Amino acid sequence: MLKVAYLINQYPKVSHSFVRREIRALEGLGLEVLRLASRGWDDASPDVADRYERERTRYALQGGALPLVRAVLCSALTSPRALLRAVGLAWRCSRGSDRPLAVHLIYLAQACLMLRWIREAGAQHVHAHFGTNPAELALLIHALGGPGYSFTVHGPEEFDRANSLHLGLKMSRARFTVAISSYGRSQLFRWLSHRHWPRVEVVRCGIDSGFRDAAPVPTDGPARLVCVGRLCEQKGQMLLVQAFARVLQSGRQASLVLAGDGEMRPEIEALVARLGIAAHVRITGWISGQAVREEILASRALVLASFAEGLPVVIMEALALRRPVLSTYVAGIPELVQPGRNGWLVPAGDIDALTATLHDCLSADVATLRAMGEAGRSQVLERHDVEREATRLHSLFRAWGVPAVRPGTSSSLRERHLPEPER
Repeated sequence: MLKVAYLINQYPKVSHSFVRREIRALEGLGLEVLRLASRGWDDASPDVADRYERERTRYALQGGALPLVRAVLCSALTSPRALLRAVGLAWRCSRGSDRPLAVHLIYLAQACLMLRWIREAGAQHVHAHFGTNPAELALLIHALGGPGYSFTVHGPEEFDRANSLHLGLKMSRARFTVAISSYGRSQLFRWLSHRHWPRVEVVRCGIDSGFRDAAPVPTDGPARLVCVGRLCEQKGQMLLVQAFARVLQSGRQASLVLAGDGEMRPEIEALVARLGIAAHVRITGWISGQAVREEILASRALVLASFAEGLPVVIMEALALRRPVLSTYVAGIPELVQPGRNGWLVPAGDIDALTATLHDCLSADVATLRAMGEAGRSQVLERHDVEREATRLHSLFRAWGVPAVRPGTSSSLRERHLPEPER
């Protein structure tokens, strides 16, 4: 049986439920998954499934410094050349980074410890989520003598900081790299030699059966909109609140739910108070996946005024629940949201367009909302089924991760004469 080590920086995490779904779907296909993370979720998880995942995850930073020091010393004694090679890579990753060399050496210590766990478990491949420090850990584990690796890039952070994250280096040494949208793949092409482009694959995030099998819920309730996501600058909630205040000033009665939490919550709350619309805006804080689902079903549409994105999973979930989506022409969003068919799109940062489109959304009749909801559901079920996408990823793991697969074998990917990863 193929065993893959899954490497995530912080797991489980409320906003990363798509990783959990992917792992569970892969296990349903017979893949054995070793869950590894640097650290866990700081607060009590509101999701029972996340608590279950926490029990099955090993954490590199949970036991303090002593296990890390022991792991480095063990590597120095057993594989000194590999350790020196990994030290060189850690130094290279620190060049131009926003984090000092000391942090990258801590990543190296984690890699030494994780490599021991990987060998004990017999994992044949490492897959990381996000091109930030998880991908660096996978790179260092490989340099220390561990199995080959791949990683999924979500964006937008990796796209914004491709140089300082040394994204090209990580991709050039990976067995393959995964993007979650065609837009994401195009951004990865920018940082990779053309001869390595065939090793960039698109595997979309999937929705689980709870959304896929959801019974229709009428959209003829209150004029309520919901925005789901971390309260941060890239999600555009400040602009959304300002546009929503304009809608209320025009005399329309409506409410807005901001489902999530984050570093900008105090600023958003202050803006809501200053605009005098506190009676119409509710901020939930972090809530469980089930609670997010209930908030979406209680609304007439999902609204994301994002400035930067990859392709938000919550858009897939809202469409699966037959709720249209109002969002921006950003990143992979137009690949899923089709104006006039299953939602509305506006230029990012354009408060006038956002205000006008909020009016259009709130003015839409029930028949229009129902038609948009059905169209959105068909679109997302066609493109974002978690079992189908997991099957695709599983095939990539088997093609690149099974020890029997070597250059010259009959694997479908090898037959494509793909270039070998750089050493």
